[in-house]
Amino acid sequence: MRIPGPRPSRATRSGRLAAVALPLLALTLSACGYGSDSDKDDSGKARIAAGAEKIDGLDTVRIGYFPNLTHGTALVGDHEGLFQKELGATKASYAQFNAGPSEIEALNSKSIDIGWIGPSPAINGYTKSGGKNLRIIGGSASGGVKLVVNPEKITSLDDVKGKKIATPQLGNTQDVAFLHWISEKGWKVDAQSGKGDVSVVRTDNKITPDAYKSGSIDGAWVPEPTASKLVAEGAKVLLDEADLWPDKKFVITNIIVRQDFLEKHPKVVEAVLRGAVKANQFIKDNPEKAKAAANAKLKQHSGKALPDGIIDPAWKSIQFTNDPLAATLGSEADHAVRAGLLEKPDLKGIYDLKPLNKVLKAAGEPAVDDAGLGVE
Repeated sequence: MRIPGPRPSRATRSGRLAAVALPLLALTLSACGYGSDSDKDDSGKARIAAGAEKIDGLDTVRIGYFPNLTHGTALVGDHEGLFQKELGATKASYAQFNAGPSEIEALNSKSIDIGWIGPSPAINGYTKSGGKNLRIIGGSASGGVKLVVNPEKITSLDDVKGKKIATPQLGNTQDVAFLHWISEKGWKVDAQSGKGDVSVVRTDNKITPDAYKSGSIDGAWVPEPTASKLVAEGAKVLLDEADLWPDKKFVITNIIVRQDFLEKHPKVVEAVLRGAVKANQFIKDNPEKAKAAANAKLKQHSGKALPDGIIDPAWKSIQFTNDPLAATLGSEADHAVRAGLLEKPDLKGIYDLKPLNKVLKAAGEPAVDDAGLGVE
């Protein structure tokens, strides 16, 4: 059995086209000698430096990510032009997705080359192809996932039984985490239909706040900023998923690549990873500017920036990291197995961290570990 994902929708394609067409919110952000307004053209897009050359002779690298704060590395790197700077005259093109299964399908169809994605769809994409379609090449974020509920209907964890709780998509990372938590409580839910002791309602993050306001759901297990949007509507945080993990760390966002793309364009992959490492450093060195950059990018995609009351608590709950936290990936795979969404997978070879460790060494940063799940 596999974690299923829907076929790409017209809405997804239209959203990607709209994201390209929308103008970038102008912000005056500059730090660390990169990402200044001088690096952008009049439309706010990252400028290709004069005299720059294409890497590996490639015209364009297509990068996918979600308009979630848990994908802050990609949001900041895109907005600040950090990927484009590292790519020279090879153009960085971007596409956005609501949840992992649809991004995996885009990767499989070669609509994107590299993507930011959660662990569950990465595991599914790898195992479904017999270990032949993708590699995890880096980490990006930990944390930023919460169970938020209507306090008038749910006041304790036991009260979740019998209620309607939203997750972003069948088989996505939060869906798997919630199903595992339900099983740990001893409750029964059919993973495919979402019916049982708890009603699991798969709902696009964009409409989850409206579903909450209308009363069609009683809560949601969701990533930021959706969790904080619900809190702004009167919901309460009942559980922070970080509290369920040792050291409160677990992978929520990885960087993946098509294996054939990695083989054909290794220097392009290294360039994107350099941009990711610089984006995480920018976030560390300039937390307020990075938060503003991520919010500007969210405004581009949604048409509306997040108010301080939403973005401030959401941003604080996420740890951005180059480390893929590989040891937690195996645990998340076990959760999917127990939920009935995945057969026991062989994850040996899912990681190829050699390009990232090369980039980290050049930046004077420590190497990261693949927990024995790397390529030979």
